[in-house]
Amino acid sequence: MGALTAFIQPAAQAQARTPIWGFDDVAALAKAAAGRPYEEPKAAPLPPALRELDYDQTRDIRFRPAQAHWRSEGLPFELMFFHLGGYHQSAVGIEEITPSKVQPIVYKADLFDFGRNRLPSREWGDIGFAGWRAHHVLNRPDYKDEVIAFLGASYFRAVGKGQQYGLSARGLAVDTVGGQGEEFPRFTRFWVQRPTKGEAVLTAYALLDSPRVTGAYRFDIRPGVTTTVDVRMRVFLRKPVATLGVAPLTSMFVSGENQPHPEDYRPEVHDSDGLQVALATREGRPGEWLWRPLHRPNTVQVNGFQAGRVHGFGLMQRDRRYASYEDPEARYERRPSVWVEPVGDWGAGRVELVQLPAPDETHDNIVAYWVPQGMPKVGEPMEWRYRLHWEAEREHRPPGGWAVQTRMGRGWAPLPPGEAQYVVDFDGPVLDALPADARLEAVATVGPGGALLEQHVFRNEPGGTWRMTLRVRRVHPTQPVELRAFLRRGGDALTETWTMQLPTP
Repeated sequence: MGALTAFIQPAAQAQARTPIWGFDDVAALAKAAAGRPYEEPKAAPLPPALRELDYDQTRDIRFRPAQAHWRSEGLPFELMFFHLGGYHQSAVGIEEITPSKVQPIVYKADLFDFGRNRLPSREWGDIGFAGWRAHHVLNRPDYKDEVIAFLGASYFRAVGKGQQYGLSARGLAVDTVGGQGEEFPRFTRFWVQRPTKGEAVLTAYALLDSPRVTGAYRFDIRPGVTTTVDVRMRVFLRKPVATLGVAPLTSMFVSGENQPHPEDYRPEVHDSDGLQVALATREGRPGEWLWRPLHRPNTVQVNGFQAGRVHGFGLMQRDRRYASYEDPEARYERRPSVWVEPVGDWGAGRVELVQLPAPDETHDNIVAYWVPQGMPKVGEPMEWRYRLHWEAEREHRPPGGWAVQTRMGRGWAPLPPGEAQYVVDFDGPVLDALPADARLEAVATVGPGGALLEQHVFRNEPGGTWRMTLRVRRVHPTQPVELRAFLRRGGDALTETWTMQLPTP
């Protein structure tokens, strides 16, 4: 079954079963809202006791699992909800779609355990929820794990089997760079479709709103070893924007083998270690694969990867060894990679990577998204469909070989001023199958502002990889310098293209 067929078929089945409310209904609300001036949500003010909660106090408020929505009905999915307070001051509307009606899910204080907080919760009435999460059997047959959560602006996170929450997806990114300041649209209302017994898919709809953008979303959530989320989105502009980021991913990178932290005992600290991009041919087949290791810059760094057509992109966590992190609590080796698989032809555009300075691991500082070449006019709809893969295994990798680590620095001899050395290890099935006497070459290019001094490639016997070393010199003192390299045997490219930008002094 092809990706497009697999995407549409569950949607058609769900609409046939529940025609009372669907994507077009949400899109009608979004279109109508786009024709009106933006208004801040008119929610009842939060009780002072909730407004004043700090982060730890808010975390101490927990939903009571015994009160999970649909638990008493024995359905395959259960819903639980997040409480307002602290950073989450605005309620979202959450409604349930049944075969006969659409009904709100009402807040009640006795749904929550307030922990050590002493709050007058009986006086509040229906103040609403901050967000929601869905639970389903994932890691063992007798327990429903949390598989996806929607909380804050248009952020959501999911996990597959054996994974822990890491990076987040968003509904839309607006002017992350290139405008007069980033705007964060938020999901203001959700509609969750009640599943039937034995059903493996949970469907939800969301209404997006912000000063310049409105939108309608459909999410089809399939938990599994790799949890997938099929997204259909239709957006309308109230006002022009400079950069519209489709399928945005937000992650964290503080340190890695390419950028060790001198004061941290942990070898690496990151939710993702690189951006992976697969370009597509005109026929839609995978073309060149690109890999950009992440780093934490001193100033904002923005890179665009142009594509006439994109096969997919994602922020990936390739390093799966506990010894690479040595953190028994954070367990970064269990953080999922997220691969964005476009459904249909998205046309020309670019994958944009934004890397930000960050003081520590509590700050997300990595953003990646697709920027279409053509922008919609104000009031006109533009639609995209895609599938998000929350994966831990090597489901989406280049077919031949890929970079497994990138290191920067000197060996036994100091480097002259203005020079840098990179050591990159490649692995993969094509490389593993090479004969012992195989000869490979590194095909490396250096952009304006730099010069390639040396390049070598050899079999790294102890590591079981092929190692490439590059030594480059900065010619211009401040100009960004792009590096690209891949391994080739004869006329055949064997690996993805490794890319890097020399850090500015």
